[in-house]
Amino acid sequence: MLKEVVSMYITMLPVILAGILNMICVKQNWFKNHAKPLDRGVKLKDNKRIFGDNKTSLGIITMVLCSIITHVIWGIICKYWSIGTKLNQLYIIYKNEVIYNVIIGALMGLAYMLFELPNSFIKRRLEIPDGKTATGIKGKAFLVIDQIDSLIGVIGVLAVISKISITQYFNYIILGGLTHITANYIMYKLKIRRNL
Repeated sequence: MLKEVVSMYITMLPVILAGILNMICVKQNWFKNHAKPLDRGVKLKDNKRIFGDNKTSLGIITMVLCSIITHVIWGIICKYWSIGTKLNQLYIIYKNEVIYNVIIGALMGLAYMLFELPNSFIKRRLEIPDGKTATGIKGKAFLVIDQIDSLIGVIGVLAVISKISITQYFNYIILGGLTHITANYIMYKLKIRRNL
């Protein structure tokens, strides 16, 4: 069990770091002029935005770039750390090479951002403001959904690449969700995030 948890963290560490780096990047003032909402402010027939102001093209670009960078660096580290290569499930079928890590980084970064969009779409329909949490049952439901939406896509990429089992897929979602909550709490305390 411990070996499996260590393997999951070794495999997903680049995505975790990319998510944190992306959050830091999009909060910088020198990026603000380039942070255009994906929905361009368009409202649907219900007079509500499609995704809101927090889902931007800049966020997607920086997440993809951060994910490429972290995957490449982690791949280099794993090359010289035999346990890192042995336990990293990204290297079960394919070799740890720079071009492979660039492709995986791009796919995982893109999946991370794209799988957040349905959640944002639903939140706008339910009139939950950008970057805010709901109260009551909605709040509890979205607390869980907010932690796992991007993971569903990222672990989906892993499942296709490494052919992990359905049990492993859900184990990644659970561990990733708990890790996401912890990372969000730390970023909130460091004032990188506005709310939990």
